Amino acid sequence: MLEVTRERLEEQNYLLYIYTPFCGTCQLARTMLEKIEEVHQQEIFCEMNASLYPEFMHANQIESVPCLVIKQNNVLAEKIYAFHSIPNIYQYLFQYKPELFNEKS
Repeated sequence: MLEVTRERLEEQNYLLYIYTPFCGTCQLARTMLEKIEEVHQQEIFCEMNASLYPEFMHANQIESVPCLVIKQNNVLAEKIYAFHSIPNIYQYLFQYKPELFNEKS
């Protein structure tokens, strides 16, 4: 996963995984996201330690961690708090990152 930067937060589109280091549920969510990146052999998500970005957390009303924030066309489209399973995360990827599933010629 890519580490978040202030510049990256200004991009039009991103998938941002928000966590805290000592959160057990966050570690499970990270494992799911890492497996997805492994399958696609690319970095899909960027990650943010919630403790280091309190302004972002407040401004975007992030209620808890883990959280997957989806920004699409410069709008915060989704905040996912319940990761459930890898297939559940794929539902969001199909919707917001369809280019991951285009056949390579």
